Amino acid sequence: MRRSFVLPLLFFALVALPLGLNAAPPVFEVDHEFYPYYPSLVKWNKSSAEFTDPATCGACHPRQYEEWTGSVHSLAFQDPVYQGELNKGFQEMGPNLTRQCEGCHTPIGVVTGEVTGPGLTGLSPLALAGVSCDVCHSISGTTHTRTPSRQPQNASMILTPGYETLEGTVLVKRGPSTPVENCGGGFHECVESPLHLRADLCASCHQVYHYDRHFPLEATYNEWKAGPYAQNSILCQDCHMVGIDVFMRAAEDFRKPERGEYRHFFNGANYLLYSLVQGAALRAGDEAFADNVREKYNMAVARLMAAAELEVTPVYRNGDLAEVKVRVVNVRAGHNLPTSLTNVRQLWLELTAKDENGRVLMTSGSPDARGKLPEDTRMFNSEGMGDDFHFAIDPWVVTAFSRHDTIPPRGYREVYYGLSAPEGVENITVEATLRYRQADQAVAEAVLGMAPDDMDLMAIYGLEEVPLLPILDIADKEETFSVRR
Repeated sequence: MRRSFVLPLLFFALVALPLGLNAAPPVFEVDHEFYPYYPSLVKWNKSSAEFTDPATCGACHPRQYEEWTGSVHSLAFQDPVYQGELNKGFQEMGPNLTRQCEGCHTPIGVVTGEVTGPGLTGLSPLALAGVSCDVCHSISGTTHTRTPSRQPQNASMILTPGYETLEGTVLVKRGPSTPVENCGGGFHECVESPLHLRADLCASCHQVYHYDRHFPLEATYNEWKAGPYAQNSILCQDCHMVGIDVFMRAAEDFRKPERGEYRHFFNGANYLLYSLVQGAALRAGDEAFADNVREKYNMAVARLMAAAELEVTPVYRNGDLAEVKVRVVNVRAGHNLPTSLTNVRQLWLELTAKDENGRVLMTSGSPDARGKLPEDTRMFNSEGMGDDFHFAIDPWVVTAFSRHDTIPPRGYREVYYGLSAPEGVENITVEATLRYRQADQAVAEAVLGMAPDDMDLMAIYGLEEVPLLPILDIADKEETFSVRR
């Protein structure tokens, strides 16, 4: 009797529950009140404390200002490739999309409301300065655990340039060191910030998620966090805020830099931007700036050329050469290779096989005269797809990867090439080259072709048309082996 009484009551209770209580909550909840600049997740503790122009910072910090000038941080908003993509997104999706991009490329321009779309006309030096001194040194915290993905993404940082007191406004600058006496010279207070000694500081902008679906389009921080560099306490700053010699030591031996070895270069792989800006500086007659950017270009190239190594091995079946195996090893990049926009970056193998007389038996991965790669080129990157599961490349369309073949830190990828020798050939020499460029040639032409009207590529860069993008040979390996074992 007791059982028959309880079951009807339980049934009644379940039936009486409102249907809404059984509905699953959204996977990616967005608190629009908490994130007022959404889809950018930047936050601003607004007060009468204004942001400081980098030239003002340079008056007291000339070395740091010189290092920052010409860096990818300083050029983040004025980059013509970025502006072209921003303009394309603005025309297709409107300002609610482009604010996500702007939140990292000019955070101060977003929170102050000065930047509302592509183009440079009428903007203040502070907005044009991109990721300026006062962006990083005003970061008082992050909101990584409150983002829709519960991961660092889309500028999930808090900017606090100062605060108000009864005596007036006080500017505050944060950094990794303990303040010395008279730090700030009366212009600002100095605050020691443990955050500035952590990779979380960089994670806000070096993780880009789809504006609505929150798919990780760029996951550099997560790649680092899941690898051996994080496990050995080698941070973003330890490789990207130092010179080449210090970088090599940190990347190869997991040896952290000394405090006095850090610089404000913020140097990475974007040698294309350095190349364009160097040409613009020479065209404008600014030799000093051209030299500054040339140094950073050389650093970027050196970093890339140190990133990977190749191994070439023959594969025999029944005593005869059947294949060649090429292993690509990520030896010094603390994140995947390539990282960032992996569906746009191009990292590939070019391979040539010759007999003992120099006759070419096979080639693969050689671009044509217009920079187009063959369809069967062995690539190490990603392919994006949209909601319809078809190929897509624009970041506002890509909601998943159909292929993701990047190389993890200290990891490798292997590819095989079928290879058989003609009659009479006894030895084969195989030369493999790992090559890199910022983007597919056709993609670069399309993006630069979308540059806003106030960015005259001819006037600024001397470009009548988009030239062939520079290709960098990162590593090469040559091996000779017998066609029979």
